[in-house]
Amino acid sequence: MTETPSTYRLDDGVAVVTLDDGKANAFSTAALVRLEAHLDHTEIDGARALVLVGRPGRFSAGFALDEMTSSVAQMRGLVVRGARFWMRLYGLGLPTVAACTGHALAGGALTLLSCDLRIGADVPSKIGLNEVSIGLQLPKFATELARDRLVTRSFTASTMGARVYDAADAVKVGFLDRVVPEDALLDSAVAEARRMGELHTSAYATTKLNARGEMIARELARLEADIDTMVLPRL
Repeated sequence: MTETPSTYRLDDGVAVVTLDDGKANAFSTAALVRLEAHLDHTEIDGARALVLVGRPGRFSAGFALDEMTSSVAQMRGLVVRGARFWMRLYGLGLPTVAACTGHALAGGALTLLSCDLRIGADVPSKIGLNEVSIGLQLPKFATELARDRLVTRSFTASTMGARVYDAADAVKVGFLDRVVPEDALLDSAVAEARRMGELHTSAYATTKLNARGEMIARELARLEADIDTMVLPRL
């Protein structure tokens, strides 16, 4: 992993966070600490919208395997940290746009579900919650996030069934909202973020809180007790 698994820049009121560890954009403890700092910056800078974009072909493969398999305690601590990040992103009081550059599995898919608008590149991609396929239970917060965002008829296959989709089918089930040509992805995401950022900021934030606040509070309240039931994945 590089020393800078993600970077932050402010583009005329739109915060752009780029995930690029040179590999699979895995969520390690260090990567999550840096992402949390980026969310802090969006608020400090008064950004009106946020874009999360991956590296070419890779949005994120989820949690870092070395931490997920080193010990039960390490794994549980990492999942709790990730959950807190995604719940914060899901409730962030400004418009959020994901620019999905390619594969988005497990935590990568959760990042898509946590953003308000999800635009994908028209490239070969594997997108979905594949946890059950590797012997890892999908935590309650992730299950409820999927229930909120996915098409109802696809919920069971996407969670218990660990179904993975290409970009076109990811739109049909709710991981993505639309797909655009790869070379237009970032410009499209920033343009949408800029458009959404023109909405009344406090009204947007309050409406998001009304829609998601109860779910977020409930999942954070039971988070650690639920994660304490998790066992190491089978890899």
